[in-house]
Amino acid sequence: METTGKRIVIIGTLDTKADQLIYLREKIEARGHRPILIDLSTGREPPRKAEVTAAEIASLTGKNIERLRSAQDRADAAQAMTTGLELKVLELFSHGEVDGIVALGGATTTNMASRVMQKLPFGVPKALGVTAVMPAFAGIWFNATDIVVMQTIIEFAGMNDLVKSVIERLAGTISGMTEEARPHDTLQLPYPSIAITEYGFSQKCAQQVRTLLEEKGYHVFSFSAQGISDRAMEKLISQGFLHGVIDIVPSGLSDALTGGRRASGKERLDAAAEKGIPQVLTPAGINMTGCGPTRQVDKEKYNSRPRILKMDEQRWMTRYTPEELKEHAKVYAGKLNKSKGPTMVLVPLRGWSSADREGGILYDPDEDKIFVEELKKHLKPEVGILEIDSNLEDVVFAEAVVDNFDKIFKKFKGIGA
Repeated sequence: METTGKRIVIIGTLDTKADQLIYLREKIEARGHRPILIDLSTGREPPRKAEVTAAEIASLTGKNIERLRSAQDRADAAQAMTTGLELKVLELFSHGEVDGIVALGGATTTNMASRVMQKLPFGVPKALGVTAVMPAFAGIWFNATDIVVMQTIIEFAGMNDLVKSVIERLAGTISGMTEEARPHDTLQLPYPSIAITEYGFSQKCAQQVRTLLEEKGYHVFSFSAQGISDRAMEKLISQGFLHGVIDIVPSGLSDALTGGRRASGKERLDAAAEKGIPQVLTPAGINMTGCGPTRQVDKEKYNSRPRILKMDEQRWMTRYTPEELKEHAKVYAGKLNKSKGPTMVLVPLRGWSSADREGGILYDPDEDKIFVEELKKHLKPEVGILEIDSNLEDVVFAEAVVDNFDKIFKKFKGIGA
């Protein structure tokens, strides 16, 4: 494997951090690599030159860098530079000029750089050196992307030994990652690779499904349905890594609709539908949402509901109302109706997780039925729906899930069931 001469993009603002960025470039060059420094300076003309100037980045969006600087509109300047940066990096990437990418700076630089990193495929080395990872921005910066983050703690001011030490480690991080990275376009998973989603309330089901799939020769990759990992699964599906999905816990979509803490984005379920891979969906978690002290959106609305399951001081769960279930069913049906590949929904009739087993405070099969009937009403005939007289965590349900997935997968591949 070739380990030298890698092309590494460096992102930063030379008007505020020239010494630090030049030192980072030198350290990467010292390892035999070819850095491409992209300057995003919007404050003033920088004292040092980059391979790609801020003027060039601004011009890609039809802007003049001097006008951006004189206007002193930070929001407009940041938007223009972010768009220009994305255009430039993706152009370089399309020509094979990006083996790795690294950014150094504060919140503004991190915000701009992370946006373009999220556009690059899984497997392309990405690193951020940021002074402080603020919780309010972390989800925006990293999203569901394989970005390595170095929180430097200290401000990039001056060139003392502490600053140099941080930059040297950042240079070593991106250089090492790039040296060891497999070519992203040759990275692939064994065939057939199947994704499954899971969380604590579907643990037994997921374990049983995984075992049964592996017995049939499938390679199984599990994703935690907590809002980030399931979003990453969507990206991997869209990039062609996965050949099928058993979406046990698709309920991050419901939380995306209501502001729940496991929200996985309103784009959830789109990737499998668009790629046309076989998929089986179950309704784990669709009938309930998190509430309690950690609820951020409509806290009082959900905390005042009569049925609340308290796992501990922080984690509470409550049911969605029948009206919410009906509205959500239409959204799920709309997503599944766009599927280009074989799709099935399997519904357990005795609770959709371990949290709503018979006798539990959240158990309500009559309300669950409201969702199912509304789903049936809006699903196109090609999407099959099968009801199983069990709880989601029962062995019989996992067996039904795997048997039906195996049938549609083999039929889809033309090898018989």
